[in-house]
Amino acid sequence: MKKTYYVNGSTVRQLEAQPVRRERIDRTKIQEEQKKKRRRNAARRNRERALHMSRGYVAFLSLCVAVVAFAAVAMVQMQSQVTQRMEHIAALESQITDLKADNDARYKEIITSVDLDYIKDVAMNQLGMQYATEDQIIYYSVENDNFMDQYSDIPE
Repeated sequence: MKKTYYVNGSTVRQLEAQPVRRERIDRTKIQEEQKKKRRRNAARRNRERALHMSRGYVAFLSLCVAVVAFAAVAMVQMQSQVTQRMEHIAALESQITDLKADNDARYKEIITSVDLDYIKDVAMNQLGMQYATEDQIIYYSVENDNFMDQYSDIPE
């Protein structure tokens, strides 16, 4: 087909426009697009169903959240009690250590303040006590044991 042009001024214009060819659309492409569209619609419906929550489901989730919150509060409370008890135990142990140190100091003070020579002098001169004589001492034999059982009174 021959095109004819005419010149009007400095531009060239086309007299007859050629028809645009339309490509044939394959039926398979149309079917594939319809399948994709159906899949997209199905996926959209599934998303909408997934987002929809019934009252029972909301109540169940609320109950679960409440139980978890209660458990968390209880756990924090127990940890707080454990910490308080540990601090109390530490304070009591410190108090015991201080009391033992005081007892040891007082015991040493008492031991150093007692004059054993004075006690011996009072016992022998004022109370009439004497050392034991040889006939008052009774010896027992021990058979390689670290202890001895007494089954009857010691004879005089």
